[in-house]
Amino acid sequence: MIIGVPTEVKSDEYRVALLPVGVEELVARGHQVLVQSAAGVGSGVTDEDYLECGAELCQTADEVFERADMIIKVKEPQPDEYAKVRPGQILFTYFHFAASRDLTDGMLASGATCIAYETLRDDQGRLPLLTPMSEVAGRMSIQEGAKYLEKPQMGRGILLSGVPGVAPAHITILGGGVVGANAAKIAAGFGADVTILDVNLDRLRYLDDVMPANVDCLYSNRHNILEQLQRADLVIGAVLIPGAKAPRLVRAEDLKRMKPGSVVIDVAVDQGGCIETTRPTTHRNPTYIIDDVVHYCVANMPGAVGRTSTFALCNATLPWVIRIASEGVMESINASAPLRSAVNIHQGKVVHQPVADAFGLPCEAI
Repeated sequence: MIIGVPTEVKSDEYRVALLPVGVEELVARGHQVLVQSAAGVGSGVTDEDYLECGAELCQTADEVFERADMIIKVKEPQPDEYAKVRPGQILFTYFHFAASRDLTDGMLASGATCIAYETLRDDQGRLPLLTPMSEVAGRMSIQEGAKYLEKPQMGRGILLSGVPGVAPAHITILGGGVVGANAAKIAAGFGADVTILDVNLDRLRYLDDVMPANVDCLYSNRHNILEQLQRADLVIGAVLIPGAKAPRLVRAEDLKRMKPGSVVIDVAVDQGGCIETTRPTTHRNPTYIIDDVVHYCVANMPGAVGRTSTFALCNATLPWVIRIASEGVMESINASAPLRSAVNIHQGKVVHQPVADAFGLPCEAI
């Protein structure tokens, strides 16, 4: 199989979908790997690194898309890439279809098979290709929240840890999954006062056991959310329903309950956001203010730490890339329940129920 790795074109995206070691592994199995020149620079990987491992360099994305049987990316195709995708081609990347009808329509029209990292479930029901980026985003959310609580960034002028005689910041985390748990871990290390809300009591019991004493666990309901918004200096949106649009837990009118200069970081922005006033931003222009609340809603947070994120992602994705390339797309899908769960669109049909539900489209069998 010919595998193509184009340069990511989303704003301030510095990750790359394949490391040189991945090229080496694929070439050793008889595959051909095309890498667009400079695709790895944002992650500290040079063209020479790829060439030494057996890749062929292409100067343009057009050449990569035109020649490759399978395209592996990090972020969803951007509008100017839609036309480059052709019928029968395999795309393996993060898609988050439920957040974008335009992307869904574009990929349906392409006739390609779209395999989404974020919906691949392993035999234990986990999301192994989403987990590494959720870990990065969760940890980054506290790093970014600390920065935007500073007064020059229009925040309240709050130090997360406080100091002796001054209370620490109160951080509310909506969702106790991978993002929420990683955010809580870092926030607790800063010495902040942290509350995690979730609807899964078993998960809350687990978090209560493993988290330090400055992390409280609350059942997520409307009453508790509103109470937390009044207390919070920083709110982290960390809700996930795999493949589906995120539920709106914070309404626009709820912001009036929050303190002026408080900050919300909606990590769920890729799936539409769990805060009603969320709209996607970029690393170049990361924030906006509504009702005196600073909103940070960058849709590719891990892209800012490209080197860490690339290595974490490629460690997880490479075995699946090898499997698809070696067995063929239909053979690997039929033989692997995890890969079957990752196929969202196949040859002009939606085949993943949450995506179909998001837009009222029929869901068909592969």
